[in-house]
Amino acid sequence: MRIYTGTGDKGMTRLVGGAAVAKDSDRVESYGTIDELNSWIGYAATFMGKSYEDEYKEIVTIQNFLFDIGTELATPETNLRGPVISEEAISWIESRIDYYTDAAPDINRFILPGGCRLAALFHVARTIARRAERRIIRLNTTVMVSPIVITFVNRLSDYFYAIARYFNFREDVNDVFYERSAEVFHKIKEKGL
Repeated sequence: MRIYTGTGDKGMTRLVGGAAVAKDSDRVESYGTIDELNSWIGYAATFMGKSYEDEYKEIVTIQNFLFDIGTELATPETNLRGPVISEEAISWIESRIDYYTDAAPDINRFILPGGCRLAALFHVARTIARRAERRIIRLNTTVMVSPIVITFVNRLSDYFYAIARYFNFREDVNDVFYERSAEVFHKIKEKGL
């Protein structure tokens, strides 16, 4: 089986359904950045040892969601058969963000990206997720993008931030605070109910 088609030699590519678009179109930039993010977290996951088997399974779940999102972004509205991810995906990722946030120590200032290797790799994933979100928002100005996709990609950067802090905590590596940061995060305390 050949994996090259020759259609890209003139700067064009085909979407799901066969429509041709320029390789630098907003649509291709959107799903291309999702593909980049998926590849990066696949690389980052290779550094997870046996003590992170559950977290590795989560990353594989996210990779599957990203593949679904990339497929949706590569499919013109006329070919879509409905959303490829559901509201449950958002609830799931929010529950994982809450879990990792609760597991790491509370902070009230900005931190620098870094720490242990896994934390540093997932901080890079966080920035790629933010770029993917910007590309998708730009695409959404000309074509309809599922609000679920937009929300899920927005939550991804929070997820990668939370899991990066969790990895530093598990590896007994302190987060490094931004030296000139004022107090920016405030824990919300429940009033006596």
